Amino acid sequence: MATGRALEREPSISRDDAAAWLEPLTDLVLRAGAAILAIDRSGQVDHKSDGSPVTAADLAADRVLAEGLAQIAPHLPTLSEESCSTGRPQASSFFVIDPLDGTKEYVAGRDEFTVNLALISAGEPLLGIVGAPALGIIWRGLVGGAAERLSIAPDSAGYTATPIRTRPLPPPGAPWTVAISRSHLDDDTLAFIAARPGAVKAQMGSALKFGRIAEGAADIYPRMSPTCEWDIAAGAAVVLAAGGKLTDRHGAPLRFDVPRQNFIVPDFIAWGDPAAAA
Repeated sequence: MATGRALEREPSISRDDAAAWLEPLTDLVLRAGAAILAIDRSGQVDHKSDGSPVTAADLAADRVLAEGLAQIAPHLPTLSEESCSTGRPQASSFFVIDPLDGTKEYVAGRDEFTVNLALISAGEPLLGIVGAPALGIIWRGLVGGAAERLSIAPDSAGYTATPIRTRPLPPPGAPWTVAISRSHLDDDTLAFIAARPGAVKAQMGSALKFGRIAEGAADIYPRMSPTCEWDIAAGAAVVLAAGGKLTDRHGAPLRFDVPRQNFIVPDFIAWGDPAAAA
C-alpha cells in the first residue's frame, strides 16, 4: 500500500486527465486485441506457478499494452497479470491490466475472452476498458462520467459508440438475469443465486459479464470465490460508470489500495441496480 510520502509525490489523476486518455487507451486495447487475434490458438500452452494457463497471445498483448502505456502515461506504474512479481505500485494512481482475460476460453476455441485495462486513482476505479476482440466489441467508461459500448468495424478502422446504462432490478418474483462464470462457478455463488428466486442464468467467460451488466443485458454478477484484481478492475470501472455498483459479499465497496496476498479478491458482486445492494 502506498505510503503518505509516496502519495504526496504522486498526486491522484483527475477525471479530466483520464478523459483525455480515453481515446488513446481505447486504441491501445484495440491493438492488443489485434495482437491476440493474429496468433494461432493451436500453439503451445504453458502454465504459471499457480497452474493457470499462459499462451503466446497473453504475452503478445502484454507487450503491446506495456509499450503503449509507457508512451501515453510514462509517469504512471502498471500492475499486470503477466508482470505482477514487482508488487503493488507505490503510487496513488496506476494502471491495472489483464492482457488476456479468459485464457481458458481462448484455448478452448471460444470467443469469450477480453483485454482489460483500468486506471485506479486513490484506491478506486476511475476509468475502465474491456475489449472483446473476437466479438468486435469494447465496453468503456469513465466513473463519474459515462459508459459506452463500441461496435468495432471488421477492419478495425473505426467504431460506432452507443451510450449504455445499467437497468433497475426487476421487482421480487419477476425474472432477473444473473451473469455467471463458465469456468469458475462455485457452490457459494449458486447459493447466492438460489436465495433470490426467479434467476435466469446467463453463462459466459471473462470480463464479458461486466459488460453485460453495464449495458443492461444482465442484472447481477456474483462471484463468491477468489479472483484477482486485474480480472475485475476494468469491468468494475465500466459498471460504475454505467450507474452500477461493485461490493464484497457484505456490501462494502471494493478498493484497490489495500494489501492482498497475490492480489486476490476473496469475493465480489457487481450490481446493475445500486439499490439492490442495500
